[in-house]
Amino acid sequence: MKTSSSSTVAASAATLAKVTGSVAAAGVVAGAATAAYAHFYELNNFKVRHETLPVLPAGTPDFTILHISDMHMIPGQTKKHNFMHSLAAIQPDLVINTGDNLSHMGALPSLVDALDPLFDFPGVYVPGSNCYFAPELKNPLRYFKGPSKRGPEEEPQALPTQKMHDAFNARGWIDLINRYETLSINGLRLEFSGVDDPHIGYDEHPGFAPSATQITDEPSVRLGVAHAPYLRTLNAFVDDGAQAIFAGHTHGGQVCLPGGRALVSNCDIEPSRAKGVSLQNGVPVQISAGLGTSRYAAVRLFCPPEAIVVTLTASDK
Repeated sequence: MKTSSSSTVAASAATLAKVTGSVAAAGVVAGAATAAYAHFYELNNFKVRHETLPVLPAGTPDFTILHISDMHMIPGQTKKHNFMHSLAAIQPDLVINTGDNLSHMGALPSLVDALDPLFDFPGVYVPGSNCYFAPELKNPLRYFKGPSKRGPEEEPQALPTQKMHDAFNARGWIDLINRYETLSINGLRLEFSGVDDPHIGYDEHPGFAPSATQITDEPSVRLGVAHAPYLRTLNAFVDDGAQAIFAGHTHGGQVCLPGGRALVSNCDIEPSRAKGVSLQNGVPVQISAGLGTSRYAAVRLFCPPEAIVVTLTASDK
């Protein structure tokens, strides 16, 4: 007996509906599984990345820098706290903190406690916008339109910035907030040019002292330090004579494609430069993917949180 045309169409439609429903259900399950992985696992899958920058004068011993950034601390983050404590075992010569330390109005005690062992080492720091203002709930699609600027109708909630800086300073860390500073550590003279956060337009470049390299026989190196690696910031450091640049802010893209390919940088550098070492007119730029996220976007995908051990070595030129 032949099936009628209408019956065939109805059967095909029913089959298609079942298949579509199954695919949709599978998509929902896969999406939920991915979200769970990004929040419950990768968000706390802390890593230590190692980089080597050959920028020191010939014959200078290696110098170790621990670069931390974008902690975005929230009270009760035990895994992040323990990881940060573990970093003291690296015994760095210097700690560089490139800002965005807080993600909660009550997180300052948690931040200071997490940093406590690292305060035993010489350190320098610059702030990010989330050192000044508490994060806000935002549509993540905004990041595909460009850097996440606050709208005129949005009233920021001030964080305890000065108390945080006072706590850093009390333990001997030096602020580089639109300042030129020098440190001599283990026979190496470090010259720093640091700026306040370019992401919110607080940056004013101090440059480097023109004759600083002529007033000592110590080997020296010039480092630029900023929170957000905007091109104007990187170019200003290069023009001033920086030999290496440290920054954070990008979160490495935070939610990436497999292999860690970033889709956004939250500033005007290419997403491909959102994490790791790249060159700006021949000068190495070390960008951290950070240790945290906004409390309103607590996920990471193919972009684990990180601290970076940067070894400065003698140039082979």
